[in-house]
Amino acid sequence: MLAAISALALVTWLAWGMLMFQIGARLLPEPQTSATLSELLRTTGFAASPGLLQVFAILPGMAIPVFVGVWLWMIGAMIVGVRHALDYQSTGRAVAVCVVAAALALVMAFGFGAIFSPVVS
Repeated sequence: MLAAISALALVTWLAWGMLMFQIGARLLPEPQTSATLSELLRTTGFAASPGLLQVFAILPGMAIPVFVGVWLWMIGAMIVGVRHALDYQSTGRAVAVCVVAAALALVMAFGFGAIFSPVVS
């Protein structure tokens, strides 16, 4: 079970990173934008590292505060990482890249879930 969750997290990170790269470097670049996929994956991987703190959600009454705090931290770090990896001057453009990529990733996840989920009769 832990291996499957870890594999899913890795695939999700790679997919979201590739989407952010394509959107940020090809669709919404600034004149000085110069980035590689590996550079963006490094910064987004580092930005996702606070997710390890979610283990503290097992403490009684701490699940919601831990999840909310960690996710806010991760989103903020992701925006800063994207801004620096793509050489953006504007934080708003980095927010747009993260939001659009997250929306596309969710649509893809729901699509795969709908296609590959077992049929309940």
